[in-house]
Amino acid sequence: MSSDPSAPCTPFSFELYPPRTAANDAALHETVLRLADAGPDFISVTYGAGGSSGGRSLDVLRFIRENTDVEPLAHLTCVGNTYAAAASLIREFLDAGILSFLALRGDPPAGRSEAYLGDLESAAQLVQLIDRVQTESAPYEETPIPGLPRAARITHRRTVNIAVAAFPKGHPRSTHRTQDVEALLAKQAAGATFAITQLFFHADDYLAFVERARAAGVTIPILPGIMPITSPTRLRRVLELTGEDLPSELSIALEIEPTAEGRREIGIRWASRLAREVVDGGAPGVHLYAFNQHETVLTVLAEAGLLPALRS
Repeated sequence: MSSDPSAPCTPFSFELYPPRTAANDAALHETVLRLADAGPDFISVTYGAGGSSGGRSLDVLRFIRENTDVEPLAHLTCVGNTYAAAASLIREFLDAGILSFLALRGDPPAGRSEAYLGDLESAAQLVQLIDRVQTESAPYEETPIPGLPRAARITHRRTVNIAVAAFPKGHPRSTHRTQDVEALLAKQAAGATFAITQLFFHADDYLAFVERARAAGVTIPILPGIMPITSPTRLRRVLELTGEDLPSELSIALEIEPTAEGRREIGIRWASRLAREVVDGGAPGVHLYAFNQHETVLTVLAEAGLLPALRS
């Protein structure tokens, strides 16, 4: 943990998902406010594939925008979307004042073929669509001037930020070692402004990937995505979804620990050490998957020495 209070603060951010029912709104709103108090660069909100409107994701994004000073970032996926439906959804987010996006290809749901992907075949195409939709929207904003009827102050709209995914250990569908760096180069060329990695379990996985990406010409920031794993069940589920190799040391520690609190401490310790190591290795910040709970990720940042108010 850093002992220099004058050292520059490391940027951090969080990922949340929309509640399945309105009954969970209050708890998520409290989590948003607690996370916002920590001072993140942005809070991202996941989005289910194939939807026709922003729905609950947009509700959470609006809450972040209207009740905090934190940038809300909307997830978008290609899966199940036509160009027209995706463009309509992007306009809905833009009209709500959302100017940051994470463009994802996504995977077809279980039992669905690749044909379910729809018109958009890659995240790079989605990046281009987001940029095009914003360009086609009004390029400026009008703000009424008090006391002057029909008068307005005109300002240019802010350009969108578009994040994309990166895969330090390779995407499960990758067919050769350089494919993931090549895909990231394509997303950068399409207009992506930064990348967030899929989770990984060892700092060298991230640092080696960044080195390969930089050597290939990737210049955009690459944020490491870190997930506190606090139970064997969650670890198994994550490995099923990502295709990552089993991190044996973490797996064994979680399996032999008999208490939930003990497993939580193991997960926090692993994630905080990982965050510290990638930051020391040059990462431009850290992105934490919060599972809609603020205590765990804030403790990870504190133990890594990355929370300004809690550094010692």
